[in-house]
Amino acid sequence: MASRNILVINCGSSSIKFALINEDHGAATLQGLAERLGSPEAELRWQQGDAKDSLMIPDADHRAALAQLLPRVQQAAGGALHGIGHRVVHGGEQFTSACRIDAAVLEAIGSAAVLAPLHNPANLQGIEAALAVFPDLPQVAVFDTAFHQSLPEHAFRYALPESLYREQGIRRYGFHGTSHRYVSQRAAEMAGLAYDDSCWLVAHLGNGCSTCAVINGQSRDTSMGLTPLEGLVMGTRSGDVDPNLHGHLARTLGWDLPRIDRLLNHESGLKGLSGLSNDMRSLEQAREQGHAGATLAIEVFCYRLAKSLAAMACALPRLDGLLFTGGIGENSALVRSKTVAHLQLLNLKLDPAANARCVRGVSGTIQAEGHPRILVVPTNEERQIALDTLALLPN
Repeated sequence: MASRNILVINCGSSSIKFALINEDHGAATLQGLAERLGSPEAELRWQQGDAKDSLMIPDADHRAALAQLLPRVQQAAGGALHGIGHRVVHGGEQFTSACRIDAAVLEAIGSAAVLAPLHNPANLQGIEAALAVFPDLPQVAVFDTAFHQSLPEHAFRYALPESLYREQGIRRYGFHGTSHRYVSQRAAEMAGLAYDDSCWLVAHLGNGCSTCAVINGQSRDTSMGLTPLEGLVMGTRSGDVDPNLHGHLARTLGWDLPRIDRLLNHESGLKGLSGLSNDMRSLEQAREQGHAGATLAIEVFCYRLAKSLAAMACALPRLDGLLFTGGIGENSALVRSKTVAHLQLLNLKLDPAANARCVRGVSGTIQAEGHPRILVVPTNEERQIALDTLALLPN
C-alpha cells in the first residue's frame, strides 16, 4: 500500500499553522503559516523542501485561507491526501485520546471552551472551516490535555471544595501532552528501553514551558494545571505566583481581572523579569554583555525549572532519564547546564562537550559518565498528531 499523507492543522484566532506529513518520512513535505487572518495584511507563507513562497490573501478568514492552501497541499501530496489532524488545546475530562470528529465531538470541544477561552474557539473555527473545504476527508481531533488524563486524583485535584471540581471541572489538566508523549517514546527508543517499562522526567521548554513525569508510557504528574499559566516561568507567562496576588493588586492598585490576566499571561515571565525580551536567544546575548535583567531572568527560569523537575521526581519509582525538548530545551546549552547544576541531589551531571554539541536539531545523550541519563530529544508534535490521525483511519 502506498504511504499515506496527513494534513496537520493548528488554528489560532487569526492564524493557521499547517504541515503535510507523510507516514514514511520524518520531515514535513510541506509546511507553513497563514497569519493576520481577517485583516488586509492576511498572508499565506509556505515551504516545500528548500523552496519558500508566499501569497497575500487580504481579509481572508480561516475558510478562505484553507481554500487557498488546498491545491498546494494536493499537489505536494501527489493528489493523495488521506486525512486531517487538528490540534485542540483542551479536551476536558471527556477525551483521553484522539478521536474522529463528528457533531458530538464538535459540541464537546465547544463546551470545553470555558476552560480554554483563548484556544478552543479558534481550534473549533479551524475545524469547521476545514470540514467545509475538505468535506470528504476523515478529520481527527488530537487534544493537548488527553495524555495527562492518566494523572491520579491526588495529582490532579486542587485543595478546593469538591463542588468546584464536580460541578465546574476545576482541576489540573496539563498541556503539551502531544510533545511529552512523543519525546518520551523517542527517548525509550534511543535508550533501547521498552516504552511501557520506562520512567522519564521531561522538560518541554519554549515560549510555553511545562514539565512531566512519564511512567510506563503514562503521564503521572505535570506542571501546568487548569490553564497553561500554572507552573514554570515562560516567555511572557509568570508561572506560579501567590494565589492572592489577584486580590493584592486589586486592593492596592485598583486593577480589574482583565488587567491582572494581561499582566500574568502577556507581560511577565522572561519578558517581565528581564524588561527586555521573551526570546531566550536574545537574553543569552544580553547576558554575555552584562545585562542585569537578562541575567536574572535566566537564573530564575533555570532555578524554577529545576524545582519543578525535582517535584516531578516524587511521582517516579525510578529515573531512566531527564529529557530536554522544545525550542529552548533543544538549543540552549546554557539553560540545560544551569538547570542540571541545581539537581545534584538526583546525582545529575552534564558532559560539557556533549551538551554544547546538542543544538539545532542534534539529539543525543549529554550526561557525564557514571551519572543518570540526560537526553536532548527534538519534539515533533505535528508528526505525533499525524500518527494519531493515521491510527484512526480505516486500513
